[in-house]
Amino acid sequence: MALDPTEARSHTITILVENRFGVLSRVSGLFSGRGYNIDSLSVGETLDPTVSRMTIVVRATQPVVEQVVKLLHRLIDVIKVIDLTDEEHVSREMFLLRVSAAPATRGEILRIADIFRAKIVDVTPLSYTLEVTGDESKTGAILELLKPFGIQEVVRTGKVAIARGNKILSRKDQAKLQQLQSASRAVGYDE
Repeated sequence: MALDPTEARSHTITILVENRFGVLSRVSGLFSGRGYNIDSLSVGETLDPTVSRMTIVVRATQPVVEQVVKLLHRLIDVIKVIDLTDEEHVSREMFLLRVSAAPATRGEILRIADIFRAKIVDVTPLSYTLEVTGDESKTGAILELLKPFGIQEVVRTGKVAIARGNKILSRKDQAKLQQLQSASRAVGYDE
């Protein structure tokens, strides 16, 4: 069954950008300017400190995402844009979760944490803080199982994603990246 392009759905977009002041604001402005809320945003340096990777999750229609991707390509600081939604990719998010842990329920909470490979990162007389990493189904499932114990607080990172396999930059993107690296060496950023 074909997907309806006019139906809003979740899209995962990764963007390689020059690591400069104001880039995040310009990129996020393209989405908010069209009335779409960013569900998740994660940004971090790549192996090259002059380049950052953004992972954005947004709920929108296919035509809107295609338009935003075209506009992103026009931004001077953008090196590469990939909509991973329909591509094979690996994605994860991490969250910290503090749950009430009475003496009678501690064993059950520890069993649930073990099943989901969650780490206990803090213990108090009345609570456990767990670190959970995984895809949306895993993080959603552990939250549901721990709700009856009393979830006190949840702090989530944005989703991060990477294409599966040996996806590489196009020659045009490699040339743009090499220009950026040459310019940063000339200014002395790589010392």
